[in-house]
Amino acid sequence: MENRFKNWKHPKIKEGKLTKYYWLVQNNKNLKLGKKTDIGAFTYINAKNGVEIKDNVQIGSHCSIYSISTIDNKEGKIILEKNCKIGSHCTIMPGVMVGENSVIGAFSFINKDIPANTLAYGIPVKIIKKINEK
Repeated sequence: MENRFKNWKHPKIKEGKLTKYYWLVQNNKNLKLGKKTDIGAFTYINAKNGVEIKDNVQIGSHCSIYSISTIDNKEGKIILEKNCKIGSHCTIMPGVMVGENSVIGAFSFINKDIPANTLAYGIPVKIIKKINEK
């Protein structure tokens, strides 16, 4: 993976506009983006209450990350810890933390914290097993 990110540069993020990688952020002043991140096309991030994506995080395409939900009036900062991986088409709800080195399977609905070094997936997300650290 190091070769893949050899020339990584922080992407230019403009409010409500697609990046050159075709993902979009609202409230971008509240987004903290680490180094060597990989965010898939057509992912939407609403950072109104803060979204922190730490180093080496991978997010698949078509994900939705909400720090605010107007349907159930929930709000809260989202933290994606170092080296976690979020499968494509996942939805992350307000106030959730995904632990370091954790892997979330595609199409999951993440509405609770996921501990470090964990495999989790489902609707709603369920912890499946602990995984070995890298």
